Amino acid sequence: MYLLAKTLHLVFVISWMAAVFYLPRILVNLAEASAEPDAVGRRLALMGQRLYRFGHVVFALALLTGLGLWGHFKVGGGWLHAKLALVALILVHFVVSGRWLRRSASGAALPSARALRWFNEIPVLFLLGVVWLALAKPF
Repeated sequence: MYLLAKTLHLVFVISWMAAVFYLPRILVNLAEASAEPDAVGRRLALMGQRLYRFGHVVFALALLTGLGLWGHFKVGGGWLHAKLALVALILVHFVVSGRWLRRSASGAALPSARALRWFNEIPVLFLLGVVWLALAKPF
């Protein structure tokens, strides 16, 4: 049962991270599509909304399967708390992306495409920390 829960957890985390990485790219395209026909912007907004919803579902599944693994870790290990803090920062990044998507749908301006490209790179750094902590368990 442990290996099944761990497998599902990893699949859900990978799916969530795909959404975390792709949603800001949709925002970049929305920012650049201001000169394009309105149909392009509507299609990008719809893609973003669906991806944001999907991301929340797979995050919940990753969280539930992760909680199922909780008993197999030393809860006192500081590495796990640090990892969870980085995961929380990735979640904040995802929520901010979703709020920008919602603001864009209501007609508000997005940050520049260049700023959104930089914003897209932030979760990579957090993910590096998460993976290192999960593998090395340094403290």
